[in-house]
Amino acid sequence: MQTVKAALVAAIAVVALLVSILPGLAEENRRLALTISLDGAIGPASASYVKDALVKAGEQRAEIVILRLNTPGGLTTSMREIISDVLASPVPVIGYVAPSGAHAASAGTYILYATHIAAMAPGTNIGAATPVQIGGPMPGLPGTPDKDGKDRKDSDRQNEPKDAMTAKATNDAVAFIRSLAELRGRNADWGEKAVREAATLSANGALEAHVIDVVARDPAELLGKVDGRVIEVPSGKTQRLATKDAIIEIIDPGWISRFLAVITDPNVAFILLMVGIYGLIFEFMSPGAIAPGIVGTICLLLGLYALNLLPINYAGLALALVGIALLAFEAFNPTVVIGIGGVIAFVLGAVMLFRAEAPGYRLSWWLIAIVTATLIGFVFVVLGSLRRARGGPVRVGAQAMRGLSAEVLDWCENEGHVFAHGERWKARGTETLKPGEVVEVANIVDLTLVVRRAPVPTGKGGTS
Repeated sequence: MQTVKAALVAAIAVVALLVSILPGLAEENRRLALTISLDGAIGPASASYVKDALVKAGEQRAEIVILRLNTPGGLTTSMREIISDVLASPVPVIGYVAPSGAHAASAGTYILYATHIAAMAPGTNIGAATPVQIGGPMPGLPGTPDKDGKDRKDSDRQNEPKDAMTAKATNDAVAFIRSLAELRGRNADWGEKAVREAATLSANGALEAHVIDVVARDPAELLGKVDGRVIEVPSGKTQRLATKDAIIEIIDPGWISRFLAVITDPNVAFILLMVGIYGLIFEFMSPGAIAPGIVGTICLLLGLYALNLLPINYAGLALALVGIALLAFEAFNPTVVIGIGGVIAFVLGAVMLFRAEAPGYRLSWWLIAIVTATLIGFVFVVLGSLRRARGGPVRVGAQAMRGLSAEVLDWCENEGHVFAHGERWKARGTETLKPGEVVEVANIVDLTLVVRRAPVPTGKGGTS
């Protein structure tokens, strides 16, 4: 009997041990493939999102990170931040242009080159990586028309001088994409062609040109195709991927990334700046209103924070602020000339405000037109109100007191006190008056009213 009890206790202990160990073993064998999705223009919000997601992938010891791309490009600074985080990530990153119909243009091409494994879905394309911030056609590049509209061959362009800034930006971009290609063993020559000639490739063309490593219809197929590949991690060691049947989880952007995505839109930043400035102007015009001052301060700080993250032209910002200051001055001291100058300065500053020509980071012409029309309307409303006020009867000062009726409170010889305009005044006159008598204000001298007896109203058809 004792033997049976001992065996039963041992069996229970073994079961309990297995129950406690098996979930841990299952957790260790649970392979994760975390997905980051970059849709739209690449900016500060995208960089923040990727950084946080890669940190989370490292904490969860994910097997792989799938960086899904569908972007027309974006800001160079944000692109380089993302690439730095990808290169330093302890978790391998697969760049995946998807779904079908997506593209990785401009900054997206550089990011795809930086990933450990580059993949594309059928029906996608990559390329057109010319630095667009410099704007306009780039002289000296093959296929670029000359001033006369004719195209010239490379041999005809060898001695043609280039714009210094254009050449500098292009050569820097070429060196950058070639270094990424050499790091990942990809086609560096085509990468240079994508920068200099804005070349593009389809998914199959990119695979044949050794620009990417895999073409896959969906993430599950992608994980199956890269399973068993050996890649080099930042520590210098190699790692064999075990991605088959990995659990795919999507990492959504945090609230900070979503907040940055809203305020770093150039149009939103511009609106915040305008609301902030005019909120403060209204607060100064009506001290004690409180609400315009609070709202204006918050919006102004948010607008300035957003502008700090964006590539702005400080000359444009200064012109816009000068224009607003002139318009505010015009509201207090109408001259018309100052108002017109303020409108011109504001429009020029708004047009020049953002340096980048990257997709998604241009200020809307419609927004500039609407804000300018609002400012002009504001100036005309203020000017109209002031003009009507000047043409109307005088409401303050000595002129406003003349002709008013007053009631005598007390009187001694030629002076006394009267009640006029809701106040008690010292008064004097040439006539002897009695308390309660109604008089008329003839003038005001040194806060003393000069009064006279009010004329007796003439009856209809009679005489006074």
